[in-house]
Amino acid sequence: MRRREFITLLGGAAVWPLAARAQQPTVPVIGLISALDPESSVSRMTNFRRGLQELGFVEGQNVMIEYRWAEGRADPYPELVADLIRRKVNVIVTGANTPASRAAKVATSTIPIVFGVAEDPVKLGLVRSLARPGGNATGVNIFIAELAAKRLGLLREMVPQAARVAVLVNPNNKTTAESTVQDVQAAAPDLGLQVQLFSAGTIREIDAVFASLARHRLDALFVAPDPFFSSRRMQLALESARHAVPATYSGRHYVDAWRQLGVYAGRILKGEKPADLPVVQASKFELVLNAQTARTLGLEVPPTLLARADEVIE
Repeated sequence: MRRREFITLLGGAAVWPLAARAQQPTVPVIGLISALDPESSVSRMTNFRRGLQELGFVEGQNVMIEYRWAEGRADPYPELVADLIRRKVNVIVTGANTPASRAAKVATSTIPIVFGVAEDPVKLGLVRSLARPGGNATGVNIFIAELAAKRLGLLREMVPQAARVAVLVNPNNKTTAESTVQDVQAAAPDLGLQVQLFSAGTIREIDAVFASLARHRLDALFVAPDPFFSSRRMQLALESARHAVPATYSGRHYVDAWRQLGVYAGRILKGEKPADLPVVQASKFELVLNAQTARTLGLEVPPTLLARADEVIE
């Protein structure tokens, strides 16, 4: 074979794969931010992928997911969002996470955002209205923050002898902390309760709060909804049991909300616009009681609460 023929054949072999690759469709990329770590997010990610599959998207086949884990850190969200923007993702999913949702909205007005928030997304400036979001963001409103007064009333019913309640908020989540404090302080007098505020944004600060609870002999603990507290749920539960403090938390894992986030991410990848997708609002709220913990703390669950509970953990 002459040298010229060899070079020609070699050149043809080199060009062919490039041409084939150029013809392959581009796989869309979702940038997903979680307040937790991968191990703690298994059920949430499973339900998110389930929502995507309802729209025909399967991770690793026709969609890629870039995961960013906050791992309970105070406020890494602007950095995580900026990283996803540099990655040129097709849509950003912020999960049930108000700080991440606001960080994404501030950072981009062009990349679609699918959020989950505990507060009113209109007041947060994420959308113009629930029915017609109008911008580049839509998602799920879980209503947890609005239930603060109701949760305080249930805590009073569960612990009728309680007079002083500790309210734990995360100072790094200013919006949720302020709304929680406002609602609890407004509801407390009618329930005959005094509230004392405590702040914790780190693991050590949570330990310090429980040490203070013991010194002040407070009767119960009200934990504000917050991604960091969700990531430290085992620590909070164990410390509450160790110090014999009845506690109320904002909720279990929001698996159905994550499925809906997956559905909306899929619809956006299919060409729909966030501006036209109405914000989904929670339609059912569950009361879950841990009867075993109540017995350990020497509490008798009132029959009225047992009758209203959606689930009783024995």
